[in-house]
Formats: sequence, structure tokens, C-alpha cells
Amino acid sequence: MKAVVLQQHGGLEQLRFAPDFPDPVVQDGHVVIQVKATSFNYHDVFTVRGMPGIKVPLPIIIGLDMAGEILEVGSGVSGWKTGDRVLVNPLNRKKGLMGEMMHGGLAEKCLVAEHQLIRMPDGVTFEQAASLPVAYGTAHRMIITHNTIKAGDKVIVLGASGGVGTGCVILAKMLGAEVIACASSADKTKRLKDLGADHVINYKETDFSKWAVEKYGKPQRRTYEGGVDVVINFTGGDTWHPTLRCVKRGGKILVCGATAGYDPKEDLRYIWSFELQVIGSNSFYDDDLQALMGLIQEGKMKPVIDKVLPLAQAAEGLRLIETREVFGKVVVTP
Repeated sequence: MKAVVLQQHGGLEQLRFAPDFPDPVVQDGHVVIQVKATSFNYHDVFTVRGMPGIKVPLPIIIGLDMAGEILEVGSGVSGWKTGDRVLVNPLNRKKGLMGEMMHGGLAEKCLVAEHQLIRMPDGVTFEQAASLPVAYGTAHRMIITHNTIKAGDKVIVLGASGGVGTGCVILAKMLGAEVIACASSADKTKRLKDLGADHVINYKETDFSKWAVEKYGKPQRRTYEGGVDVVINFTGGDTWHPTLRCVKRGGKILVCGATAGYDPKEDLRYIWSFELQVIGSNSFYDDDLQALMGLIQEGKMKPVIDKVLPLAQAAEGLRLIETREVFGKVVVTP
């Protein structure tokens, strides 16, 4: 089969297009799927570079998110048959993440454990389904499952133009929030406005924290006046301290990652003085993914897909993710 293989850690040049990689062999409790679509996440960039404390079995086919059709069914598998359309939960309970601890979606075929299969409803395309797990699933759990945003809330979304970010904008607007979306270019802010954001900020030109204080007032220690209700911050780094300064008393900071740095400057005085709630959210579960596919089926949401590329151009797709030149998701169709 054709596949994109990571030979060793380093830059994107370590990704090799293999025209004759060995096909997966079906095993007990597993199925082999024909991959119809897979999507990139920034986690794939980290996998290519190498992450401290995580030993990836190289060479490996990367790619966490995928959807496809079942080609072969192993013994012990029940309720599934050849031809069934499936979304794959990337977390294998015994081995870890697809595309990191075992071969992932950047190939024509993939071996998948039965417990990772989620049935795709009619009306959901493979490209849409493959866009969901890591990005939209994370956003859904952080916002919907944890019940952190309500109608009327003023919500800042940092990094709003990526996969998680566009998911947060869509879901927050669905709940009736007033959404302030932050991105790094005029083109991205325009597209976020078109997506439904009430306000947009180019953070390279404007300090989002100062903007929020000027717009909504300075947060007060003794009243609930001023500031925003929620900041969604999965960037960390130098955005953390400004985040603390613009959240109202009793407000929330939602955290599901730290793409710009996990050990930012901290000021605990804001946490206790303004009774801030820092709420962590990790990963996603099958019910998050099923709920998202239900929303797509009902026409209530549509994942934002920037580009759909063939397998031979997968490395270019990941480069666009690494350099943040995309709006939403990059999908590869093997």
C-alpha cells in the first residue's frame, strides 16, 4: 500500500512517501480499514520533531485522525462488517495514540482495534468525520461536556484560526456567546468574522487583553463588573499573563493545551483576587465524537476544512500546519 512514513525524528524532510509499504494484517479483535480521509493536528508536528519522554517506535506511519470503510474483520469482532463506514477514535486503550505508538492514518489501509470504531451516520462525509477527533472533539469536551459556556458570555478564543480554535468559535456561537476571536493575520480575522465571530483581533497588531479591558471595562475585585467571562487559552507561553488580566471576577480560563509553551509566567494574585476558575480539559471521548457527527448530520455545524490534499502531498500539508498558514483543518485523502 501507499503510505507516508516517519523514518526518524527531525524536520519534515524525515517524512517519506512509500509506494509499497507492507499492508496491515488483520488480528483478533481488530479490523483493517481502507482509509478514506485523515486530518493533521499540531500533535503530528510534535511527533515528527520528537517529544521528551515519549519513545516513538520508528519507522512509523503518522496521523491520529482518520475515517474510512472496513475492509477486513478479525475474529472476535462483533457488530461490524465489511463496508461499514467508521470514524476512528485515535486512542488505543492498550498501546496509546495512533500515529505515535502504532501506525496511523497517512496510508491507504490501517489496522484498528474494535473498541476504537465509531459508526458514521448518513450525511457525514469522510473528510468531515476525519476532521473531528483531536480538534473538534477536544473543543466539544472543553465547552459542551464540561458545561463551561452559556448564552450571553463574553468569550475570547486565542488561536482561533486552527482546528481547535474554529471548533471553539462554532460551538461557543451555537451556545449564544459573544465571541472575540484572535488570530495572526487580516485574512484569518476576516474568515473568523465570516464564521460567526462577533469581534476579531489581529494579535500581532493589537493586545487582546488591553482591547478587552477597553471594551468591557477593567475587572473589579469586589464586584462582577468589567472583563470577559471566559478566555479559551490553549497556547500558553506569553499569552498566559495577559489572559489573567482581562477575566472578570469569577470568570473562567479554559485550558486544553500549550502550543506556545507549558511553563508561562504566572501571577497567582489574579487567581485569588478575582476568584478565577482555571479549568483543564483533556482529550475527548466517543460520546463527544458521536455528538459532533450528530450536529453535522442535523446541519447545525460544519467543520472548517482549509485544504484537501492527496497522500503524495501530505508533507506539504503538515508544513502548512507547522507554519500556521491554514484556517481550520488540512485533510489528506489516501
